[in-house]
Amino acid sequence: MHNEVTTTLLRDCPATQIPSGEAKVLPAGTEVDITQTLGGSYTVHAMGGLFRIAALDADALGLPSASAPAPAVAPAGPVDENAVMAVLRNCYDPEIPVNIVDLGLVYDVDIENMPSGKSAVAVKMTLTASGCGMGGAIAGDAQHKLMEVTGVEEAHVEIVWDPPWNPGMITDAGKRILGIE
Repeated sequence: MHNEVTTTLLRDCPATQIPSGEAKVLPAGTEVDITQTLGGSYTVHAMGGLFRIAALDADALGLPSASAPAPAVAPAGPVDENAVMAVLRNCYDPEIPVNIVDLGLVYDVDIENMPSGKSAVAVKMTLTASGCGMGGAIAGDAQHKLMEVTGVEEAHVEIVWDPPWNPGMITDAGKRILGIE
């Protein structure tokens, strides 16, 4: 979603301040402008700042409770990189309307077969800026979504800084969304 919608919070609502990553509670009755609704979370402008609100708190925005997208289904047997990348395409920086894969933030995916027949997935990713306080929230969102992939038993997401991210890492699809072809 790229069109702003204004609403009033119906209840106190936990939120993460952008870009600091600090946990806050926005009080009931606060007027918010919903600026982005990608990846199952909401970016809102309120009280002079930006905040990320989780999908499970959609009711505070007066929206129906967000249902989680269907988990990515791995082919019979261990999880493959296609399933991992598909689920990571549902993770967004709350300030940028491009998923973390197309932003070029995902550097490495390692999949190991577990004795149980399921998989352990380790992802190395970066952020667009080293001072971004939202890194933990973005990595946590990615890890949570990876755990929903059929066949994943363990998921770990590590933020790395080498090589440093630059706009040249954005895919062609991401550049089209951002209008920087």
